[in-house]
Amino acid sequence: MNRNPIIPFVLIMVIGIGAMFLLSFKGIGDNEELAAELSGEGGETTEDTAQANPEEIYQQSCIGCHGDQYQGGAGPALTGVGDRLSQDEIVDILTNGKGAMPGGLVSGNETAMAEWLSELQ
Repeated sequence: MNRNPIIPFVLIMVIGIGAMFLLSFKGIGDNEELAAELSGEGGETTEDTAQANPEEIYQQSCIGCHGDQYQGGAGPALTGVGDRLSQDEIVDILTNGKGAMPGGLVSGNETAMAEWLSELQ
């Protein structure tokens, strides 16, 4: 029973080095695709907010300040905002921000969001 105890360690080392080279070459092959994706040239580029409806956007971006029932909190209450502001004024606030609210939170969906907010009761 004279087995060499170093053989399993060498075998694991060889498999690990082989896997490292395999994954490196895979990454090099994907390099051009990743660069095109980052520059916006290749493939379809979609934003999450472009596909979401206004209520989903509210749940993701606005609920922390305006509350889960639109009651307000750190930000003002949004119920009846359509009675106080026109849709153009709401779009302006969504685009440029107002007070502590930063602008651009719903970029690309300002009009749909303003229409939805103006209908809140």
